[in-house]
Amino acid sequence: MTASVLPVAPGEISLSQIMPSAAAALRVRGYSDVLHLGEPQHVVCALIDGLGAAQLREYASAAPVLAAMSGPGAATTIPSTTPVALGSFGTGELPGTHGIVGASFWVPEFEDVLIPLHWASGIPALAIQPEPTLFELMAAAGIHVTTVAPEAYRNSGLTRAVLRGGGYEAAEDAIQRVRGVLAATTTSLRTFTYVYWPQLDRIGHEFGVGSKDWLEALTRVDQLVDALRNALPRNSALVVTSDHGMINCSTRVAIDLGAEFTDGVWLVAGEPRARHIYAKPGQAPQVAGRWREALGDLAQVVEKEELLSSGLIGPAIDEIAERIGDVLAFARSDVALTAAFDKKVSALTGQHGSMSSDEWEIPCLVTLV
Repeated sequence: MTASVLPVAPGEISLSQIMPSAAAALRVRGYSDVLHLGEPQHVVCALIDGLGAAQLREYASAAPVLAAMSGPGAATTIPSTTPVALGSFGTGELPGTHGIVGASFWVPEFEDVLIPLHWASGIPALAIQPEPTLFELMAAAGIHVTTVAPEAYRNSGLTRAVLRGGGYEAAEDAIQRVRGVLAATTTSLRTFTYVYWPQLDRIGHEFGVGSKDWLEALTRVDQLVDALRNALPRNSALVVTSDHGMINCSTRVAIDLGAEFTDGVWLVAGEPRARHIYAKPGQAPQVAGRWREALGDLAQVVEKEELLSSGLIGPAIDEIAERIGDVLAFARSDVALTAAFDKKVSALTGQHGSMSSDEWEIPCLVTLV
């Protein structure tokens, strides 16, 4: 069985274009306003972790405010997972440039595995992503830049790598987030405010998309967006987007058991819907063949060069290309590629990371005040 051709990203725009569009609208030179925000004084971007466009369409009755908003279709990154997506959001670049290529991945220059959401490694954030973020570039251009998010993320490795720049307003609930946005926009300066909401993703992982808990969480998101919209001063633009969607997984395949998965392999990383497989020297083609044979229609298995040539992650310099698995397995349907080394993650109901429309298509909703 040969590898199938990787798909073209759906959506009119990429997640990587949202921050550059905000910068252009705030009159920072060198960027294009693809969202047609006009020339507002204030731009607020609320990123709802785990809200896919497909889920919003299916459960619109639980989120009437969001359902009534409009905007272009948008696509997240490959893999469709939080650290990779936030890398593209914060830098305006695709993963081949910003260098965060998975939920976990091998970093050859440090001979270590990095898990960006749990940056316990001694790997410096600036070594992974040294280029200026759009937060920094906007602040340098005279924009008043503020992040409104939980205190726990203020100095995280992921924040330092791809979301650094401007001020940080700690906010633990919806009320505090609205207050943070009001404080950031009560100024005569041009402002950009980033609001992050992680709860929907967490509940989706545990209870599944469409569950009672998830629907209640979606309604809380809707109420937050409504409150933000009503609190904004005149001459403001509100953009609501996400980092990825989610799919409920009921089919599980253990990929750390059996010679068909382990022969020729020295390391597996990533997550259950998007696995990086690092082969022993000279073994990548054989590893790819065995994984394709074992998984069949349950996953799309490609070698690194096919991913690089697809353009889905943009051009990648050698240093970043070396972080990517020699072979990659993207789960299809409701499949999770589970492993004992990430047992807790593998057991979760809601998953993402692969290329289904449920995971890949994200909302990009715009309200001009």
